[in-house]
Amino acid sequence: MRYEEPVFRPPSEASSLIIQATIGCSHNKCTFCGMYKGKRYRERSVDEIKEDLLMAKDFYGDVKRLFLADGNALAMDTSKLLEIIEFANNLFNLERISMYATPQDLLKKDEEELKMLKDAGLKLLYVGIESGDDEILKEVRKGVTSKQIVEGCRKAIKCGIDLSVTIITGLGGKKKSYDNAKNTAKIINQIEPKYTAALTLMPIPNTVLFKKIEKGEFEPLNPIENLIELKWFVEDVNCETIFRCNHASNYLPLKGNLPHDKNKIIKAIEYAIKNPKVLKPEFLRGL
Repeated sequence: MRYEEPVFRPPSEASSLIIQATIGCSHNKCTFCGMYKGKRYRERSVDEIKEDLLMAKDFYGDVKRLFLADGNALAMDTSKLLEIIEFANNLFNLERISMYATPQDLLKKDEEELKMLKDAGLKLLYVGIESGDDEILKEVRKGVTSKQIVEGCRKAIKCGIDLSVTIITGLGGKKKSYDNAKNTAKIINQIEPKYTAALTLMPIPNTVLFKKIEKGEFEPLNPIENLIELKWFVEDVNCETIFRCNHASNYLPLKGNLPHDKNKIIKAIEYAIKNPKVLKPEFLRGL
């Protein structure tokens, strides 16, 4: 396999075969994200991707899971994705194919396209929704409104594709902390994703957001304030979703099924607020 680094994948794809279908992120404008700033977005040729799959077959033999990178492989033309997926299915006994997607990708694909991808083997999409607050979404240049995020995500679910969505605590800073929590919980309840992952904002050097912090134009939350925001969020999530807060960026690892485990999760957060020594030290946090 040939990779144009850096390559990112969700924690749950640690054992998956990773193949870059696209390079970089087609949006790549979010003020907080530095993941693909050194890459210019492009699609790899289908033939090149097939060559990588053949190399993987020679090296690994059979694999059960395939993750198509980079930042939003779903942006690729549907016919090309279907050709790649069919080729991969003929090579491996795949149980799951997954990829990153932006809300814009979901809006651009019609239901017929999404259903074809699902029937071909696309089981799971990872979607960064980040926030449900429209002011924050505009400020971080997400490129979509909360209504559009819900529309795109609900369309994918209607077509039978599972979603794992990510939110970011602290994305609104001190000024918008409460609104970020409550409005994000509101759209999670509307989307009803199978998985919801909470990340904690980590300002990345050279990003627009980092420069705002340096200028005093954005006040980031401290660890306790992040936990308070997380508590506000969990309090309002009432749909059934598998909740994870165990990313490298998080101060406190948490997991459970919402809303069933809501009280347990809230008690764990409250304990950590009163006993901050249990929190992950800053030097151990990462992306």
